[in-house]
Amino acid sequence: MKRTANHRNHVTDDQAAHGGFGFGLLQGDSQMKSITWLLLTVLAFSATLAAEELPDAPSRMTSSSNHFVIRAAVPVVSPQAKEVKVVDKKFLSLVAISTGSTFADSYTTLFARQNWLAGKTGVCNMEVQSAYLYGTHPTVARAYAVASVKSVTAAVAAYYLRKHGHSKLWSLPLIANTATSLQGVGQNMAVCN
Repeated sequence: MKRTANHRNHVTDDQAAHGGFGFGLLQGDSQMKSITWLLLTVLAFSATLAAEELPDAPSRMTSSSNHFVIRAAVPVVSPQAKEVKVVDKKFLSLVAISTGSTFADSYTTLFARQNWLAGKTGVCNMEVQSAYLYGTHPTVARAYAVASVKSVTAAVAAYYLRKHGHSKLWSLPLIANTATSLQGVGQNMAVCN
């Protein structure tokens, strides 16, 4: 059927008011009955759906000869964290290497003082690279005090990192101290000896 300008859909005010909800075809009491039955159906389904809730935790089910279901909770055992021994052979060997290289650096730094006291020229006769630590003409006590502080600081930092679970970073302070100390030993041997 073709629509013409004279042919329009005729919608009453009541149909326009309730047409959005699909009740536009129902009038009066039949509309109220439909809404009531819809609400009762929703309430009935919601009551039956809420009747059985899921258990809080997984459980083991056993049945007896009477076909009664007995639910027993299974105790949950959390896995214990494996305690890592903080001070072991690896830790002690890295501390020994780090401490040895630091004291070797301090010992070779003293070459500058010996050259200065002997009045040698043309070789290093004063500390230049780490003068803020050792001083320009380091004394034996100051050189070994610096070595002790550097070694203890690196060992304590490594111990702290290892104890608090930094499994890959704990050796970094010891390795850095070893590397800088060995560089100092190499430079002192090349220039001051």
